[in-house]
Amino acid sequence: MIFRRKLYDVMLRWKLEKRGATALLIKGARRVGKSTLVEEFAKHEYKSYIIVDFSKTGKEVASLFENMMNLDYFFIRLQNIFGVSLHRRESVIVFDEVQAQPLARQAIKHLVKDGRYDYIETGSLLSIKRNIKDIVIPSEEHAETLYPMDLEEFYWAIGNETTPLQLRQAFDMKMPMGDAVHRRWMRDLRLYMLVGGMPQAVDAFISSNDMRAVDDAKREILELYDADFYRIDPTGRASRIFAAIPSQLNNNASRYQIGSVIENQSAGRLEEVVANMESSQTIAMAYYVNDPNVGMGMFRDYSRYKMFLADTGLFVTLAFKNKSYTENIIYQKLLSDKLNANMGYVYENLVAQMLRTSGNDLFYYTFPAEHNHNYEVDFILANSDKLLPIEVKSSGYKTHKSLDVFCGKYSSRIGDRILLYTKDYQKDGVTTCLPMYFAAWM
Repeated sequence: MIFRRKLYDVMLRWKLEKRGATALLIKGARRVGKSTLVEEFAKHEYKSYIIVDFSKTGKEVASLFENMMNLDYFFIRLQNIFGVSLHRRESVIVFDEVQAQPLARQAIKHLVKDGRYDYIETGSLLSIKRNIKDIVIPSEEHAETLYPMDLEEFYWAIGNETTPLQLRQAFDMKMPMGDAVHRRWMRDLRLYMLVGGMPQAVDAFISSNDMRAVDDAKREILELYDADFYRIDPTGRASRIFAAIPSQLNNNASRYQIGSVIENQSAGRLEEVVANMESSQTIAMAYYVNDPNVGMGMFRDYSRYKMFLADTGLFVTLAFKNKSYTENIIYQKLLSDKLNANMGYVYENLVAQMLRTSGNDLFYYTFPAEHNHNYEVDFILANSDKLLPIEVKSSGYKTHKSLDVFCGKYSSRIGDRILLYTKDYQKDGVTTCLPMYFAAWM
């Protein structure tokens, strides 16, 4: 199925404003929908297009990029190979999976300067050393990231255009919506948590209305990611680090404990492996900030981090992957909100996904409390010249000790303070208690 994606409008703005002055690079994890989105855009916004899919092109196409001195010859050969006529300033050439042909990415500099056509690249693992070795990265690229479908896009996919508008209005008004509305919206959110935002999984849900088919689709994607991780790191360390994300979050530690997953390996020694995993866009990293302040990127500690999956639907399947679907009651239990296990780590991953998809970098902060305990603020955002600290609670209980102590410690830096939880909107003194679904608009 073809799904409506917000990035389409961003791409259209690029086309109208840049007018060929830059190429557009669409980054994102495998199976997130990059190729489908770009093909739809090319079909509807150009007179003609050529898609060069480097995951399956042969030597004839690859050899064209070895010498870019004669662009007239390059374009004639390209049109001949693909049987497509290109029209000056009315056609686009797409380099799909461009990481597989680094010379094509390098050629963007010359192609953009030539100015005849528009260029769109798609890719994953774009920063891996072998994919950029011996090439000049073009400065003529404008990069955008395609994430898994956010909550609003998920609503669109299942044919609900009304609820996202109501959610946005409710978020802006900051007022209780009543038990009936809140219960319905929370059930929708739990459905989104289970299905996730990967187009393949969403398609399986819409086509079959069967969570077994959804789970099968997500397991297929996870197997694909596992194979990619072995290509990144044949020792299997990346694969093990990825597989341990749910258990690491469930342990409620103040950071990802790399030594408990890979024996005799410090975080420093695995820095390149983790960086390559982050480049794959399959994970979302939340970094510890040494000094919580506006401009937190300057105080990021790269050695202390939490790791989340980029898609919470995949997270749920990974967390319970040890059981077959028929043995796994996670779907019915979570959908009906009757799961006995502490689901805080699933909601924390969900919030991480929603905040990141909204364009936020992820930071958190911990500091000592009494009796060998730590206070922890799950996420910290910058809101204008103030901090927006966020605590995530999987239950309706609205205690927020860590948030209170943190805000007292840094009172001059704090704007609003937010508790995200599973109940309806309310104010608890100076703390704003928001239902979890509002994280999609923060």
